[in-house]
Amino acid sequence: MEVKDYMKLPYTRLVQEMNDESGHYFYGRILELDGCQTTADTLTELYSNLNEIMESYLEIKIENNLAIPIPATADKYSGKFVVRLPKTLHQRLAIEAHKEGVSLNQLALYKLAL
Repeated sequence: MEVKDYMKLPYTRLVQEMNDESGHYFYGRILELDGCQTTADTLTELYSNLNEIMESYLEIKIENNLAIPIPATADKYSGKFVVRLPKTLHQRLAIEAHKEGVSLNQLALYKLAL
């Protein structure tokens, strides 16, 4: 595949608005491509910068015959995973779910989505 082919794939772009000691700006990265990250003053500039960085990243990988991760699609995941936790935490969450009138799964989903 060529760079243009990879650029068309649905890579995950994570964008975060930042307010810190550096001021107000936007931070973005391509989740599947380690090291593809940048900042910018506007969202438009951020997306442009991300595309430039992604293109450079892909060119280097291809030139050096290195593997390039392909974005994963949601249908690859079942939506289910098992978590082991201490009995006391299980008890506390079950009580909280009962008080809220929801299932433990619904409560866990809500808390994970925060």
